[in-house]
Amino acid sequence: MDNQVYNSIVSFIWGIADDCLRDVYVRGKYRDVILPMTVIRRLDAMLEHTKPVVLEMKKKMDEAGITNQWPALCNAAGQAFCNASPFVLKDLTSRVKKQTLKADFEAYLDGFSPNVQEILAKFQFRNQIDTMIEADILGAVIEKFVSPTINLSPKPIYTDDSKNVIKLPALDNHAMGTVFEELVRKFNEANNEEAGEHWTPRDVVDLMADLIFIPIADEIKDATYSCYDGACGTGGMLTVAQDRLTSLAKRRSKEVSIHLFGQEVQPETYAICKADMLLKGDGDQAEHIAYGSTLSADGNASRQFDFMLANPPYGKSWKTDAEKWVEKRYFR
Repeated sequence: MDNQVYNSIVSFIWGIADDCLRDVYVRGKYRDVILPMTVIRRLDAMLEHTKPVVLEMKKKMDEAGITNQWPALCNAAGQAFCNASPFVLKDLTSRVKKQTLKADFEAYLDGFSPNVQEILAKFQFRNQIDTMIEADILGAVIEKFVSPTINLSPKPIYTDDSKNVIKLPALDNHAMGTVFEELVRKFNEANNEEAGEHWTPRDVVDLMADLIFIPIADEIKDATYSCYDGACGTGGMLTVAQDRLTSLAKRRSKEVSIHLFGQEVQPETYAICKADMLLKGDGDQAEHIAYGSTLSADGNASRQFDFMLANPPYGKSWKTDAEKWVEKRYFR
C-alpha cells in the first residue's frame, strides 16, 4: 500500500473523533466509538456487493422454515461473517429522525453473524448508541465512515462507470489490518497506556520472532505449523510470527500453512484481536482466539503447538487466578 494512501486513511479516521465526538466524549473515550466503527465499516464494505444474494438466500430459508441460517448466509456472502439485516451502512445516512436512525442502526447491528456479535459485545459498542443519539452525532459518524473521499473496501473506486481511471485504490486485507493496528497504537499512546499492557513494541516482537525461527530455519518442511500466544493482546505478535515463518519458508522454497492460536483476558483487547483477524481475512484464525485468563481458564488446554511466544503482563497480581485454579483442582 502506498504510504500516502495509508497515511491519508489513518488521518481521516483519526480526524472523525475530533470532528464528531469532541464535546460529547472525553479524548480517552474516543476509541470506544472509532475502533468498533472502523471494524463495522470495513466488514460492511466487504459485504456490500453480495448483499442482494444474502437477502435472497435468507428469504428462501425463512420460507422453508430453516432456523440455523448462518453457515449458508456466510457462504452466500463469500466471507467468514455476514449481515442479514435489510441494510448496508450507506442506507442509514438518509434517516432524518433520531429514533428512526437508532432503530435501523440497531437492526443493522443485530443482523451481523455471531462471530461479529461477540466482537461488538466485547467492545460494549451498543452502550455508545444512546449517547450518540442523545447528542445527535450518530448520523454524522456514519456519514464520515461512508464518505466518498475514503475507501475501506477491498475493491477500487473508479472516477466513472467506464472503470478506466481509479479514484481511490482498493484496500486489501493486509493493508486494512495495518491501518487498524496503527489506530490502536495511536489510541494507546494518546491514552498513555501502561507499557506492554496492550501491545509490545514492534522491534521487540521482530527480535522475538527471529530468536524463535532463525535457529530452525533450515529445518522448515512442507508442512502445517501452529503458533500460540497465551497473552496475545491485539494479536500483533502472532501476525509477525506468521509473516516471519512464511518468509523463511519461501526463501527455502518450502510451502507452509500456519494456524494461529491465542488467548486474551481483557475484553476490548480480545475484541481488537478477533476483529483484526477478520479484517485481514483470517476468519478461521479468529475462531482460534480464546477469551479469559490463560492461568485459570485455559482455552487450549488439550492442544499442543509447534511454536509459542508471548509477553505476559509481568508485575500483576495473579491471586485471583490462583484461587480459581485451586478451586478447580481440589473442589470440583
